[in-house]
Amino acid sequence: MNALKGGLPQTDWKGYEKWAFRIFSIYFLLQAVPLDWKYYRNLFSINWLHLRFSDIFYISRYTPQIFGNGTTTGWGLNSYADWLMILLIAIIGAVIWNYRDRNVKNYDRLYYWVRVIVRYRLAIGIIAYGFIKFFPLQSPYPSISNLNTHYGEFSRWKLFSLSLGIVPNYESFLGLVELLAGGLLLFRKTSTIGALIVVVFTGNVFMSNLAYEGGEAVYSLYLITLGLFLLAFDIIRLFVLIGLEKKVKANHFKLELSVNWKRNRLVIKTAFIFFFVFLYGYKTWSAYHQSVYQYPQTAGLKDAAGLYDVSEFRVNSKVLAYSATDTSRWKNVVFEKWATISIGTNKQVKIDSAVTEEINDKDADRRYEEAGSIGRQYYSYQIDAAKQQLVLQNKNHNYPNDKLVLNYTRPDISSLVLTGVDRRDTIYAVLHKINKKYLLQEAASGRNRAIKL
Repeated sequence: MNALKGGLPQTDWKGYEKWAFRIFSIYFLLQAVPLDWKYYRNLFSINWLHLRFSDIFYISRYTPQIFGNGTTTGWGLNSYADWLMILLIAIIGAVIWNYRDRNVKNYDRLYYWVRVIVRYRLAIGIIAYGFIKFFPLQSPYPSISNLNTHYGEFSRWKLFSLSLGIVPNYESFLGLVELLAGGLLLFRKTSTIGALIVVVFTGNVFMSNLAYEGGEAVYSLYLITLGLFLLAFDIIRLFVLIGLEKKVKANHFKLELSVNWKRNRLVIKTAFIFFFVFLYGYKTWSAYHQSVYQYPQTAGLKDAAGLYDVSEFRVNSKVLAYSATDTSRWKNVVFEKWATISIGTNKQVKIDSAVTEEINDKDADRRYEEAGSIGRQYYSYQIDAAKQQLVLQNKNHNYPNDKLVLNYTRPDISSLVLTGVDRRDTIYAVLHKINKKYLLQEAASGRNRAIKL
């Protein structure tokens, strides 16, 4: 296929070029065009009168799922097994296609349209992630609990995410790169540059997912393959021009369109860009200023946010002293601004992982703060102000039956006394707030002056 080789379109394509085009065109069309019934089930369940940025995000992140998925949202991501099945279908389709269309001379026009579909699919895929980085939502600033968790108690992926979250300007820059690549892909003349940026940038994302045990290695590689397919159109000419420093002829292939189709194309393209760029960008900006989707939004106990030392702790009326090995005693407690309590303990727990990008509306499903960490027990809670009770539910999905009801009293603004029953044991804890300063925050507020802790 001479177009794939980067030269001027010829009248006749070679046999292997036709075969390659048939296989890859079917393969990438199946990967890019939504044919999965689950996609339309979720699409029709969207409340279009109250559209959220997460709705557009999941529309943009479509991948065909033949073997199902395990995500809570229902949109999910595909796997390498899905890829192999799609490739098998593409090969079978190419055999049938060859039998019915063996006398065709070239596929110049069809190749043009396949590239259009793939580059628009790639554009919205990269833009979807670009905006949640540009408005630093994907990796938020660490919570108080995260700041009081030992480095070795985080998973690799959580460390990567937290490292990105502490530098929001850099996160925004990464998002800007993705937005630039997506914008270039929306126009035919700049699509090759956009595809090149995607391959290089998303290649780094792919390696990061492998190195830090992230959950989106498959999806990032999916975007890379789309970019490579688009690059194939110009890659040989680019190599000759830049690598060998020789003259190359421009590709002058131009698809002739009717006046009506040109008008319709302009309307469709304008609507497409408005929906996936301007509307999605506005919705993401609005979400950034109203709520950080990684953290719960329900307000916590008033004026209680902070780190607390557990000065006294009793189990069944027995006082437990500080201990580096005792699995029963609380070491410290954190009240977040939202309705989450985290308790520092020596208990061995099964880590709760959340390594794919999932945008949840319900607080109970927002797992970022506790996912990928051990050493602290995270509980969401409800406040019964009349009874002065906190009803706690362990946020770790591996412990759905871990529930506590704690009575609280506040002797003063910086103290709390918690009493209740943990399974069959009565507990009594006296908490005193620690006015702790964090080096990360102090350094950020003034790097050229002395830091006092």
